[in-house]
Amino acid sequence: MFNSDYFRPFSARSILVLLVISSFILQLVVLSYNHYTGFVLIGSWEELFTRLTINTTISAIAGIVIVLFNISCIRYLNRTIPWSHSILKRVSVQLSFTIIAAIFISTLTTFFSNYCIQEYEEDFTEVLIINGIIVVVANIMLMTVLEGWLFFNESRKTSLITGSLKYELNQVKFDVLKNQINPHFMFNSLNVLSGLIRKDTAKAQLFIEDFSNVYRYVAETIERPLVTLKMELEFVESYLYLLKIRHGEMLSYKVDVPEKLMDYQLPPLSLQVIMENAIKHNIINEKANLFIEISAGHESLIIKNKLMPKVSIELSTGTGLKNLTKRYAFVCNKFPEFTKSDGYFIASLPLIN
Repeated sequence: MFNSDYFRPFSARSILVLLVISSFILQLVVLSYNHYTGFVLIGSWEELFTRLTINTTISAIAGIVIVLFNISCIRYLNRTIPWSHSILKRVSVQLSFTIIAAIFISTLTTFFSNYCIQEYEEDFTEVLIINGIIVVVANIMLMTVLEGWLFFNESRKTSLITGSLKYELNQVKFDVLKNQINPHFMFNSLNVLSGLIRKDTAKAQLFIEDFSNVYRYVAETIERPLVTLKMELEFVESYLYLLKIRHGEMLSYKVDVPEKLMDYQLPPLSLQVIMENAIKHNIINEKANLFIEISAGHESLIIKNKLMPKVSIELSTGTGLKNLTKRYAFVCNKFPEFTKSDGYFIASLPLIN
């Protein structure tokens, strides 16, 4: 759940300074309490300074060891007993580790201080017990602070990532609206409609119906992450009908998809992206007719057209295909594939069950 990146905001130097200051304050409080209760009588300022220096040094070293242990303990438990798995078990195990580590460190430092630095004037057993209680309480507080900080840091990172994803999703939606239903398509469609109204009113009526279907579909589905394949194919039929009015028999298509796949889903306007790409980058005239074939693969939709590239100085940015890949990334771990093989452009769009 957490990794070493979460500890980078605090450098080793910052942690050391924090531990020294905390150790100094803790020892000052303990010595003052012991003096006023009569447990330890301090005869002079020099003795206070000496005890404070020695105890602070030992506490700081012990603190470093405890902090390193606590961090390792949290990392280990996040892998073996994450909070999402069992809160009661996690608390029990972590509290046990915290107490055992505190008792071990306290015993070690007390023995070291007594036999290697200066022998305690007070009863050693009593000192051992009091030091143990102090370190246990301090370590429980330290472990709580570390866990709280990690949860806060994780929550902040999650919030930043979520905000970034929302922004990117909104940007993709904007690009879909701005680019996918190309303004040229609208202008060309209106020009075609103008001509039909003068020549064939019945055909013009059908054109208006399909034209409204196309833009209604865009408006209704732009906020939806997924639509059924059936809805998408119905939309494409209206979209291609409008294009066929303009290009006539020079543009044709075939749909061969079994009924069992109609309830599968994909991002809205996925097929339109592929259609737009094919029409934009290929020659369509009497000598070079464009044929688009839509068929089914293994839980995927295959769109295929012969490559007849236009000679143009305008470089393709691939925005439509890139946005389509991004939209798939928001809803599943499958991605569309675009290949050129044997003179054909082939798009494979995953279908989500």
